[in-house]
Amino acid sequence: MLKVRLTRLGAKKEPVYRVVVVNSTSKRDGKPIEELGHYNPKTKAMKLDVESAKAWIKKGAQPTKMVAFLIANANEDGSLNYKKPESVKLSKKAQAKAKAAEEAKAQAAEAPAEEAPAEEAKAE
Repeated sequence: MLKVRLTRLGAKKEPVYRVVVVNSTSKRDGKPIEELGHYNPKTKAMKLDVESAKAWIKKGAQPTKMVAFLIANANEDGSLNYKKPESVKLSKKAQAKAKAAEEAKAQAAEAPAEEAPAEEAKAE
């Protein structure tokens, strides 16, 4: 079975990857059948032959999750169309704190609404 996956290059803590078509039983850095492009996760720079990648997938090669993401988000010229996530993922502690603050705000908004009819009843 063939896979379209990443092969690691670069120095320690400075990864650069090549997108390659390789036999699924070969090593991570084994000899590829074909090189389709390269990807740098630090700078988000990518050059990919999208047509060739889609042709290999059509022939039955299985892309890894990361390669499937890269192919799906590639421009026509093979560069990466990277969009920075707009929402910030909060930790569980921060989520609980935000939820508590939201509930307190909701209770504070409801409390004056409940007191107002009581004051009107006293005024009559």
